[in-house]
Amino acid sequence: MFYKDDRLALFIDGSNLYAAAKALGFDIDYKLLRQEFMRRGKLLRAFYYTALLENDEYSPIRPLVDWLHYNGFSMVTKPAKEYTDSQGRRKVKGNMDIELAVDAMELAPHMDHAVLFSGDGDFRPLIESLQRRGVRVSVVSTIRSHPPMISDELRRQADNFIELDELKEIIGRPPREPREPRETAVETAD
Repeated sequence: MFYKDDRLALFIDGSNLYAAAKALGFDIDYKLLRQEFMRRGKLLRAFYYTALLENDEYSPIRPLVDWLHYNGFSMVTKPAKEYTDSQGRRKVKGNMDIELAVDAMELAPHMDHAVLFSGDGDFRPLIESLQRRGVRVSVVSTIRSHPPMISDELRRQADNFIELDELKEIIGRPPREPREPRETAVETAD
């Protein structure tokens, strides 16, 4: 439930939202996403969290990061770490959970409603803490993908669950051709 006078903040787990939208077969139009939540309340801040793979002096999501930065999003980035697993496969890790949690807690006294774009169950304690401070929390993810992209405990803890698939007509656009990766699902360490 959104109220027009709500002071809102968006917390977007970039790789998680990208993976959920991809599983549902669409790309997010971030300009439309921001406009939609500005319509739902008084948008204080829209944070976007992502780890950047900076190899060969180019990250495939750099154009997206730059666009978001210039179009009203507060970008929170850090370098992703590359490593080789025990089977010799190249892996990438970049966990932004702590940065997101710290920002949410710092903004808690100034907001009425936090909107978390992630299905990561690790955020359940954050939601509990925000709720104890009187902040309502909506979680945006999907249960319509196979497997579902949201943990059951996160969905149960949230005040409101917003099915990403139901936002598709409002904030989505058809996926682009694979020539230009927009975000990679970066593995997070638990």
